[in-house]
Amino acid sequence: MPEPTEDDFKKIAQGFWDRWQFPNCLGSIDGKHIRIKKPSNSGSMYYCYKSFFSIGLLAVTDANYKFVMVSVGSYGKENDAGVFDECPFREAIETGKLKVPKEQLLPGSSIKTPYVLIGDAAFPLKNYLMRPFPEKTTTKGDAKDNFNYRLSRARMVVECSFGSISSKFRILQKSIETNVENAVHIVKAITLLLNIIRDLESINETEVVIFQDSYRNTPRTLQYDLQRRLNASSRAAMQVREHFKLYFEQHPIQRL
Repeated sequence: MPEPTEDDFKKIAQGFWDRWQFPNCLGSIDGKHIRIKKPSNSGSMYYCYKSFFSIGLLAVTDANYKFVMVSVGSYGKENDAGVFDECPFREAIETGKLKVPKEQLLPGSSIKTPYVLIGDAAFPLKNYLMRPFPEKTTTKGDAKDNFNYRLSRARMVVECSFGSISSKFRILQKSIETNVENAVHIVKAITLLLNIIRDLESINETEVVIFQDSYRNTPRTLQYDLQRRLNASSRAAMQVREHFKLYFEQHPIQRL
């Protein structure tokens, strides 16, 4: 999978704005457990909270459900925040190795923010990674709730990508019967193949809508309780989120 360039990130951000009305977005990030047979002499390292053995797939996808960056092979017992803390593209972003565009004014406003990834409540809040406000601090219809809606709406694309690989590649619907190293190669190949499929055929919008509806009705409390963030939110990251919140308050969209 080619490393994204600054121009690539700008195109991805334009896609999120055009399709999901979320500006300055580098991609949607989430993790998925890939079921594998129990590796020999591994103890409980690969045993996840879903009660099966797995390796982790941490992925960033663009607005059109294509994989942009993936990290595959973490222990199943690790949560999304832990996997993210150890993944290569987190380090690449923080050290400047990955060329992310500089902060920019949000469309039609004087509010300037950095480019960010968007994730769910399992991830830490960082200058370059936005997560929702805690539900207990929000009231339906207020500015925080509106921010959470806009973020969740755009973040859903990564869940749709996971749904696509599971439906198109049936090997993921059961335990992969091979060693961990080969399983990692298989999963990486599948993410590349999905990108090729997306390039060759149009996106099935009906399939996406059905998946989104089912996902909205899936309780997330268990996942949030089990996946604690590792890093406390910095004041700067909280300020970035406040800027997005203010922008969405000033530029509302119709809720579906």
